[in-house]
Amino acid sequence: MTAAYVIFWVCGLLLVHIFVGYPACMWLQARWFPRPVHTQSITPSVTVVMAVYNGGALIEAKLANLGALDYPRDAIDIVIACDGCRDDTARLAHAFGDARVRVLAFSERRGKAACLNSAVEQARGEVLLLTDVRQKLAPGALRALVANLADPGVGAVSGELMLSDPDSGFAQGVDAYWRYEKLIRHAESRSGSTIGVSGALYAMRRSLYRPLPDGTVLDDVLVPMRVVADGSRVVFEPEAIAWDRASQAPQEERRRKIRTLAGNCQLIQLAPWLLLPWRNPAWFRFVSHKLLRLLAPWLLLGVAVTSACLAGRYLPCALALAALLVAALLVLIGRLQSVTARWLPVRLATAFFYLNLFAAQAVVTFARNKGLHLW
Repeated sequence: MTAAYVIFWVCGLLLVHIFVGYPACMWLQARWFPRPVHTQSITPSVTVVMAVYNGGALIEAKLANLGALDYPRDAIDIVIACDGCRDDTARLAHAFGDARVRVLAFSERRGKAACLNSAVEQARGEVLLLTDVRQKLAPGALRALVANLADPGVGAVSGELMLSDPDSGFAQGVDAYWRYEKLIRHAESRSGSTIGVSGALYAMRRSLYRPLPDGTVLDDVLVPMRVVADGSRVVFEPEAIAWDRASQAPQEERRRKIRTLAGNCQLIQLAPWLLLPWRNPAWFRFVSHKLLRLLAPWLLLGVAVTSACLAGRYLPCALALAALLVAALLVLIGRLQSVTARWLPVRLATAFFYLNLFAAQAVVTFARNKGLHLW
């Protein structure tokens, strides 16, 4: 057996683990060893925390949306941290006419993490509801989230992000991938804890929040991982819904996805304890769900190179090469013939290609610029 053939199998088996094995493991664990959450209708005091940069076009609609939540008004206060906004975000928030709203207007950009830290310092509620200015929340979202916090073992709860208007073939492919991702999160939740929450909507006990390092990109991963490390669960609540618009083209998705994926590299820099099984109770899940995803494009490259070299000698290599060529052909067809972009095999292959391309670019981006910060 040649070294190249060993590399082929190592890369191939890791890819199978990332995209099939780990999700199947979580599903089986959730089915055979479920850990139910004991929910109850409760209404603790809640502080809505929102960091905003130049959100003037969205802030009034967001505040109106928060005002429409099915929750006692006197149990909610809202803290908005304006991160060096150059538009009228702060003025519009002040003028909205809701006495529950407090605005922290910083003259210079400090980054989302620093703004969240300052906003949480001003929080009065027992529970923090963290959300972004762009997404619309379902009226029952907050009640659905806090019901999980009636279970003393639960420290944080993620809502479900739904993508609206997936009009293009690319958007439909991303939407399908996001549905696959949510199935994994749901299985993780039912069997223990999710790895990460949706930054658009999550709630947590204020007592468990610890200040984030300045420049943290993925607060929606570091915060829940700290909650898990402190001995509490992080669960997923599909009834708590936030709506966002799907990216219609790769160019729209590229910047956001590269930054998010590079943030996974930054996490190791900021919190190296995440790599230590004896300090990270969710080590297997974190490595499988987050870190190995960054390796996927390089593993695909390893499979492609070795299968091309060994296709004439080993049947598994020939089959793998054929599968890769078919997938590449589907992506090319989708690029050249827009009418085919909506076909299920084409849109799935296209989404898979771009998401792995962005993952590769994210690693390179972080290697070149380890000082990721701000927004």
